[in-house]
Amino acid sequence: MADLYPWPALATIAALLVYLATFVLASRMRYRHKVMAPSTEGPEEFKRAQRIQANTLEQLVPFLASLWLFAIFVSPLWAAVLGAVWVAGRVLYMVSYFRDPAKRGPGFVVAAAACIALLAGALIGVICRLFVLS
Repeated sequence: MADLYPWPALATIAALLVYLATFVLASRMRYRHKVMAPSTEGPEEFKRAQRIQANTLEQLVPFLASLWLFAIFVSPLWAAVLGAVWVAGRVLYMVSYFRDPAKRGPGFVVAAAACIALLAGALIGVICRLFVLS
């Protein structure tokens, strides 16, 4: 059987690159608007970039845990597919939120649905493994 764990690893790298992009965006807006650290107050464009970064970081932890639990207990390949959906959702969220915060919903929903699917699948996989192997 082929080693399929490089696929969820690739999804992990993609997710970290999305977070890095949010970090760069927030840093650029901080510099552009001369918002000196540690201040979080500034123009609307800066605040949006900062919220995008913070929200992405908040979502990264449950996503990564769910991704790898799903990969281990269900399927590395399907974990990667759902991971790619999460990444696409977060990119859509980032672009939409920066342009117009009121339109951030679809990207958030796509990413949240992927994360929920990963978590639910991981839970089912773990429960099945407990009862099948015990």
